[in-house]
Amino acid sequence: MWRGAAAGSAAGAVFAVLAMLAPARAQQAVTLPEVSVSATRIERDNLDLPLSIDSIERRTIREAGPQVNLSEALGRVPGIAVQNRQNYAQDLQISSRGFGARAAFGVRGIRLVADGIPATMPDGQGQAANFSLSSAQRIEVLRGPFSSLHGNAAGGVVQIFTAEAPPEPTLLVDLSLGSHRSARAGLQYGGRHGPLGLRLEAARFETDGYRDHGSARRDTGNARIGYDMGRAGRLTLVLNSLDQPETEDPLGLTAAQLAQNPRQAVAAAYAFNTRKSIAQGQAGLTYDIDLGNGHAVQARAYIGDRRVTQYLAIPLAVQAAATQSGGVVDLDRGFGGLGLRWTREGQLAGGRASFSTGIDHDRMDERRRGFINNLGVSGALKRDEDNRVANTDVYAQAEWQIPPRLALLAGLRHSRVRFESRDYFIVPGNGDDSGTVEFVRTTPALGASFRVSPQMNLYANAGRGFETPTFAELAYRSGGASGLNFALRPSTSLHRELGIKALTGDRGQLNAALFRIDTRDEIVVNSAASGRSDFRNAAGTRRKGLELSWQQRHAGGFESALAWTLLDASFRQPFVSGTPPQAVAAGNRLPGVAARQFYGELLWRDAASGFHAGIELRHAGRVYVDDRNSESAAAYTIGNLRAGFRQQGRGWRFNQYLRMDNVADRAYVGSVIVADGNGRYYEPAPGRTLTVAATFEFSY
Repeated sequence: MWRGAAAGSAAGAVFAVLAMLAPARAQQAVTLPEVSVSATRIERDNLDLPLSIDSIERRTIREAGPQVNLSEALGRVPGIAVQNRQNYAQDLQISSRGFGARAAFGVRGIRLVADGIPATMPDGQGQAANFSLSSAQRIEVLRGPFSSLHGNAAGGVVQIFTAEAPPEPTLLVDLSLGSHRSARAGLQYGGRHGPLGLRLEAARFETDGYRDHGSARRDTGNARIGYDMGRAGRLTLVLNSLDQPETEDPLGLTAAQLAQNPRQAVAAAYAFNTRKSIAQGQAGLTYDIDLGNGHAVQARAYIGDRRVTQYLAIPLAVQAAATQSGGVVDLDRGFGGLGLRWTREGQLAGGRASFSTGIDHDRMDERRRGFINNLGVSGALKRDEDNRVANTDVYAQAEWQIPPRLALLAGLRHSRVRFESRDYFIVPGNGDDSGTVEFVRTTPALGASFRVSPQMNLYANAGRGFETPTFAELAYRSGGASGLNFALRPSTSLHRELGIKALTGDRGQLNAALFRIDTRDEIVVNSAASGRSDFRNAAGTRRKGLELSWQQRHAGGFESALAWTLLDASFRQPFVSGTPPQAVAAGNRLPGVAARQFYGELLWRDAASGFHAGIELRHAGRVYVDDRNSESAAAYTIGNLRAGFRQQGRGWRFNQYLRMDNVADRAYVGSVIVADGNGRYYEPAPGRTLTVAATFEFSY
């Protein structure tokens, strides 16, 4: 049963409205929205798919902000929470239906893909900082059981697609300036030269940060190079790089510190000069060929390297313990993978059908070392090991459109993930922590869609999810001792979903989905202190929710968008967690997960002048900070304004926009650090901020 009657009554109202909508529109000629997605690995219209997926197009991405963080664009997707920590040392926190909310840094539980190349490591840990928003054609967000068919992720899949090369050589320059001395400058070149298509980009972002000791600099480079070989197929080379040196980390705040001054950094951040440096480079190559008669093959290969050095605030006396791995984390990760997929499209019993099967192999080799953080200076060696994780997955997926109304989608993925660790730091009091563990699971998914009318589809799906621990979650045993925590088990989940998709008029679409997810062995934070976390398994959790989204173009140049999420995410069984151990009661809510989220937008465009203006409203409910629900970040509602002009002539376009976020200058918490042992749970969001930007595009 739902916790309270609000969710049930809201769901009933949504379904009742949609039921009335279908016959009223049944005889009208409706133009299907031009939204194509790749959840099935073959482009399909959103309306025909029995799953929850949203696509954010190029214009929306460009108008959503300075194109620095995914949080700018993903707010309009229901079920997705993107928390911008205002802490570039820890990256964004992205959660999908509550999966990923526990991540202390980076993206967890959600598969990230850029132009067909994984941006998530084989262990399930990903980073979104190297996603290029300014050159993106669209972003697709998939939720539900079919996300498991893409790999080690139970929460969803976020894919970004770079825009194809323009037909004419085009140069684009963009510049944005904002509050807290934030600035971004970017340069792009695109064009076709015979069979060669280029899209090249370089950008720099700098900020002093909203909070003290929060400055950052990020240099990124992205390239998409396509070569059309005619009947011999198409090659696409994707390159990206990220250089983010000496990014300051102000750490979280206690409730008292938050009330006193939300912009402050804690004393330990200065004493230990907490910071992180990141350098990453990646190259990926895909080869697509149409073999004729509905047969197609895609092969991919990628390779990369990621180096991270992070300085944590750990008291020197604590670092001195024999089993402690120090306050400086030094990682050097080499990673890569191969994939091969065969697809067949054709007719079956008078209906369109497709079948895909493939194999993926990915591997990451990590050199992990730890040193004493001697008040901001790297000292004696405290940890030295080689780690490796590799997965080998085989999968199959089939789709069948059965005339005149029914469509079926089914998939199966078999995953084998192996972790290995070789310990070289063996001293008195700290023995050999080497070890190996392997996880094997098969995850099926099945969905069906029924066309009630040309404007409305009902759908249902069910499937299983599989999520291994990441190396970051395995890194420490209970109490912060060094050596991998091989006692940690993968979590498994059972997903069920019912939904409706309906066209509203000839220029809009409304989607609604009810879902329930039961998870065993959910990986939760056991304790977190001094910048490091250790994890354990909870016996069982449950997520029940309603997602609603609506996008519509109206007469007179008006456009509207709505995304509404109700989510009841809680523990089903009691357990003991933390240091010292404390009881967690059944019924407690999962930390880091808001029970309610709302996004609303109203936009007006004047085609003649090239002017547009919009207002946004964002709301998030209360968020608990730990499994015991001992404290929480309060709910908040903020409003944002934006306006822009566009001028163009023969071969050139000039765009300018002004954006004001948090117009009412509300004080609120943007993100929480789950289960922080020092009580520094809160990462405050900035007050009123301004951004001005301009883009000049010239074709020749």
